[in-house]
Amino acid sequence: MAKLLIVDDETDIREFAKSFFKKRGLEVETAAGGREALSAVEKDNPDLILLDITMEDMTGVEVLKTLRENKNDVKVIMVTGIENEETVNEANSWGIRGYIHKPLILEELEQIVLAELNVS
Repeated sequence: MAKLLIVDDETDIREFAKSFFKKRGLEVETAAGGREALSAVEKDNPDLILLDITMEDMTGVEVLKTLRENKNDVKVIMVTGIENEETVNEANSWGIRGYIHKPLILEELEQIVLAELNVS
Protein backbone atom coordinates (compact mmCIF):
# COMPACT_ATOMS: atom_id res chain seq x y z
CA MET A 1 0.00 0.00 0.00
CA ALA A 2 1.34 3.44 -0.95
CA LYS A 3 2.29 5.73 1.94
CA LEU A 4 1.55 9.46 1.91
CA LEU A 5 2.78 12.00 4.44
CA ILE A 6 0.82 15.25 4.64
CA VAL A 7 2.70 18.13 6.27
CA ASP A 8 0.70 21.28 6.98
CA ASP A 9 0.38 23.51 10.03
CA GLU A 10 -3.33 24.01 9.33
CA THR A 11 -5.19 21.23 11.13
CA ASP A 12 -8.29 21.45 8.93
CA ILE A 13 -6.31 21.01 5.70
CA ARG A 14 -4.21 18.20 7.17
CA GLU A 15 -7.14 16.21 8.51
CA PHE A 16 -9.36 16.75 5.46
CA ALA A 17 -6.60 15.61 3.09
CA LYS A 18 -5.86 12.62 5.34
CA SER A 19 -9.49 11.51 5.25
CA PHE A 20 -9.72 12.15 1.49
CA PHE A 21 -6.70 9.95 0.66
CA LYS A 22 -7.51 7.19 3.17
CA LYS A 23 -10.82 6.76 1.33
CA ARG A 24 -8.74 6.20 -1.81
CA GLY A 25 -6.82 3.33 -0.25
CA LEU A 26 -3.61 5.10 0.75
CA GLU A 27 -1.80 4.76 4.05
CA VAL A 28 -1.69 8.33 5.35
CA GLU A 29 0.34 9.96 8.11
CA THR A 30 0.35 13.63 9.03
CA ALA A 31 2.71 16.14 10.59
CA ALA A 32 1.95 19.65 11.83
CA GLY A 33 5.41 21.07 11.24
CA GLY A 34 8.87 20.56 9.84
CA ARG A 35 10.54 18.81 12.76
CA GLU A 36 7.58 16.47 13.15
CA ALA A 37 7.75 15.79 9.40
CA LEU A 38 11.43 14.83 9.55
CA SER A 39 10.69 12.39 12.39
CA ALA A 40 7.75 10.93 10.46
CA VAL A 41 9.88 10.42 7.36
CA GLU A 42 12.44 8.48 9.39
CA LYS A 43 9.78 6.40 11.14
CA ASP A 44 7.27 5.80 8.32
CA ASN A 45 9.37 5.99 5.13
CA PRO A 46 6.60 7.52 2.98
CA ASP A 47 6.48 7.18 -0.80
CA LEU A 48 5.32 10.78 -1.25
CA ILE A 49 5.16 13.93 0.87
CA LEU A 50 2.70 16.80 0.43
CA LEU A 51 4.77 19.55 2.04
CA ASP A 52 3.43 22.98 2.97
CA ILE A 53 5.95 25.74 2.32
CA THR A 54 4.92 28.18 5.05
CA MET A 55 5.09 26.71 8.57
CA GLU A 56 6.19 28.15 11.88
CA ASP A 57 9.00 25.86 13.06
CA MET A 58 10.69 25.24 9.68
CA THR A 59 9.76 26.18 6.14
CA GLY A 60 8.92 23.45 3.69
CA VAL A 61 12.08 24.33 1.76
CA GLU A 62 14.16 23.83 4.94
CA VAL A 63 12.54 20.42 5.43
CA LEU A 64 13.22 19.53 1.79
CA LYS A 65 16.84 20.67 2.04
CA THR A 66 17.36 18.60 5.21
CA LEU A 67 15.89 15.51 3.52
CA ARG A 68 18.15 15.89 0.49
CA GLU A 69 21.25 16.58 2.59
CA ASN A 70 20.47 13.33 4.42
CA LYS A 71 20.39 11.53 1.06
CA ASN A 72 16.63 10.98 1.21
CA ASP A 73 15.15 11.13 -2.29
CA VAL A 74 11.48 10.71 -1.30
CA LYS A 75 9.08 12.28 -3.79
CA VAL A 76 7.91 15.72 -2.62
CA ILE A 77 5.11 17.94 -3.85
CA MET A 78 5.14 21.44 -2.38
CA VAL A 79 1.86 23.01 -1.29
CA THR A 80 1.64 26.78 -1.16
CA GLY A 81 -0.75 29.64 -0.83
CA ILE A 82 1.90 32.15 -1.84
CA GLU A 83 3.51 32.60 -5.24
CA ASN A 84 7.15 33.51 -4.64
CA GLU A 85 9.49 32.91 -7.56
CA GLU A 86 12.61 32.76 -5.37
CA THR A 87 11.07 30.06 -3.15
CA VAL A 88 9.86 28.13 -6.21
CA ASN A 89 13.34 28.20 -7.74
CA GLU A 90 14.99 27.13 -4.48
CA ALA A 91 12.58 24.22 -4.00
CA ASN A 92 13.11 23.16 -7.62
CA SER A 93 16.87 23.13 -7.05
CA TRP A 94 16.38 20.57 -4.24
CA GLY A 95 14.35 18.24 -6.45
CA ILE A 96 10.59 18.35 -6.14
CA ARG A 97 7.91 16.67 -8.24
CA GLY A 98 5.72 19.76 -8.49
CA TYR A 99 3.56 22.38 -6.83
CA ILE A 100 -0.04 22.49 -5.73
CA HIS A 101 -1.54 25.86 -4.90
CA LYS A 102 -3.99 26.60 -2.10
CA PRO A 103 -6.89 26.63 -1.98
CA LEU A 104 -6.68 22.95 -2.87
CA ILE A 105 -8.71 21.68 -5.80
CA LEU A 106 -9.45 18.09 -4.82
CA GLU A 107 -9.63 16.66 -8.34
CA GLU A 108 -6.25 18.19 -9.19
CA LEU A 109 -4.73 17.06 -5.90
CA GLU A 110 -6.04 13.53 -6.33
CA GLN A 111 -4.83 13.27 -9.93
CA ILE A 112 -1.30 14.49 -9.10
CA VAL A 113 -0.86 12.37 -5.95
CA LEU A 114 -2.20 9.16 -7.47
CA ALA A 115 -0.07 9.65 -10.59
CA GLU A 116 3.09 10.13 -8.50
CA LEU A 117 2.28 6.99 -6.52
CA ASN A 118 1.33 5.02 -9.65
CA VAL A 119 -2.07 4.26 -8.14
CA SER A 120 -5.23 4.20 -10.23
